[in-house]
Amino acid sequence: MTGATPRNARGRRTREQLLAAAERILDEQGFTALTMSAVAEAAGISRRGIYLHFASRSELIGALYDHVAEKAGRAASLERVWARPDGASMLDEWAAHLARYHTKVTGVDRAMRAVRDHDADAADHRRAIVANQSGGTRRIITAIHGDGRLAPGWTVDTAADMLGALISTDLVDGLLTDRDWSEDELAEHLALLFRRTFLR
Repeated sequence: MTGATPRNARGRRTREQLLAAAERILDEQGFTALTMSAVAEAAGISRRGIYLHFASRSELIGALYDHVAEKAGRAASLERVWARPDGASMLDEWAAHLARYHTKVTGVDRAMRAVRDHDADAADHRRAIVANQSGGTRRIITAIHGDGRLAPGWTVDTAADMLGALISTDLVDGLLTDRDWSEDELAEHLALLFRRTFLR
C-alpha cells in the first residue's frame, strides 16, 4: 500500500500533510533539505509514520511532483491537447498547455534539476518525467506526420526530440520572469514557433 493514496480519510489527510510539508521545505529550503525526517518533522508525523506512506525518498519525490502537478491541473490541461482533432491543433494546444501548466511546476522542476547530478532520487524522477514528456511530444508529431503536415527535414524522431527539448524550465521561466511575458503571450509565441518549425 505504500505510495498509494490511502483509502481512509485519516490516511489521506496524513498523506496530504506530508506532501504539503515536503512542498514547503522544497520552496523554502531547497531540494537537499527534503529528507524523510525533515518532512515528517514539518508535518508533525513520526519518522516511522512517513514510511507508512512512502517507502523511500524517491517515492516521496515522485508523489510530491504528482501532487504539485495535480494542483496545477496537469490532467485537465493535457486532456485539452489530446482532444484536438488533428496534429496541427494538438501542437497549438501543446503550446497553450506549456504556458498554463509548466509555469506552475517550474519551482519543483528547477529544484530537482539543480541537484540531479548528485542526487540519485532526483535523477531517477527527472528521467521518468522526460520519458513521459517524450511520449507526449511523439504523440503530437506522429499525428502531424500522419496528417501529412510534418515539415521537410524532420523525421518523427528528430521532431519529437526537438519539441521535447523546447519544454524547458529555463525557456518558460526566462520569458515569464526575465522578459515579463504573460502566459497568453507565451502560448501565442510558442504556437507560432512550433508551427513555423514543424508544420508544412
